[in-house]
Amino acid sequence: MDKPADLDYLRDYNDASVVAIARRIGVFDRATIASETGLTPQAVSKVIARLVTAGLVEPDGVRRQGVGKPTSVYRLVPDSRYAIGAHVARRTLRMVLSDLAGQVLHTILRPLPLDFTPQHLLDEVAAGVDALAGECRSGRLVGVGIGMVGPLDHAQGVVRDAHRLRHWHDVPLREMAAERLGLPVMLDKDVAAGVAGEAWLGGKEFHDAALIMVESGIGAGLWLGGSAYRGAHTNAGEFGHMVLQIDGPSCVCGRRGCLEILHDQALARGEVETAARVLAVGVVNLLQSLDLDHVVLAGADLLPHAATYLDVIRTAVRTEVPRADWLAAEVTTSRLGTDVIAAGAAMEMLNERYGRPTGPRSADHAPEPAT
Repeated sequence: MDKPADLDYLRDYNDASVVAIARRIGVFDRATIASETGLTPQAVSKVIARLVTAGLVEPDGVRRQGVGKPTSVYRLVPDSRYAIGAHVARRTLRMVLSDLAGQVLHTILRPLPLDFTPQHLLDEVAAGVDALAGECRSGRLVGVGIGMVGPLDHAQGVVRDAHRLRHWHDVPLREMAAERLGLPVMLDKDVAAGVAGEAWLGGKEFHDAALIMVESGIGAGLWLGGSAYRGAHTNAGEFGHMVLQIDGPSCVCGRRGCLEILHDQALARGEVETAARVLAVGVVNLLQSLDLDHVVLAGADLLPHAATYLDVIRTAVRTEVPRADWLAAEVTTSRLGTDVIAAGAAMEMLNERYGRPTGPRSADHAPEPAT
């Protein structure tokens, strides 16, 4: 590793690893960091010194463990950094301010007009950022994460023909928002952002899971092998457009008999249990395909009927998944409620800056550079 970029990568990776541990366990010491990361004691001391200088962690006294010199302990400083998250739905814009620990501090909900344009959305996002930025200390806002309905190209930051939104053909929203706001911007599919937020809260136990979002459409955010799965074109999660009825009604995606249209028609008729049963069929299909251990239900159209959806889907999982005693899957509602997408987008933005870097090299247990 003789390139400066490689040295920077290792430092960033090791720093982010310690921030992630601090976020998860609160108070920590050097021995805990060394045990969880595989770094040497000397490397751990360097990392902690950098994080203290940056204000991300701070000393929190000492801990005595039997005979000998007491051990210095540290803790995360949640208000050292903030991010704003935005959830762009077809009817509303929900925005949150989150601290470095992922705690939602403030929420704003704004209506969006039918068939809104990119310019209208940018105006609303800018107004929301102005309002929320005033709630955090100057210079500590990392950036803005946006979770939006798809199809969407996360890698390129481009919205590709979002369903039911006429003005959103190949719109480079990430670039446009960054230029308008003067801040770093991350753009992700709404369900991918949402499942990332649930994973922050779930920790190591949240390993293979899906977030099912029911809000003027249906999608699934996938968390596989401990990280978000976005697919070859970063558009994975069009769960609502699996066909359940070959000769069924026409769907907005152009096919017939999709889960989404069957579910939405039942819900519009007031047949909540039927709508939940349609969703349950899709959930069982998903479990059979991906062998998940956790399904999270979310969305403004589902949560008012959460008890019914939970009962119907849990029953389907228990009775229709072969060997449910072995292939067990927990079904819950989102711990973040209606903020799940916006909060997840904020957490993803924090992770872009203070999370483990992604790239072609593996830095697991990487040695801290000597310089």
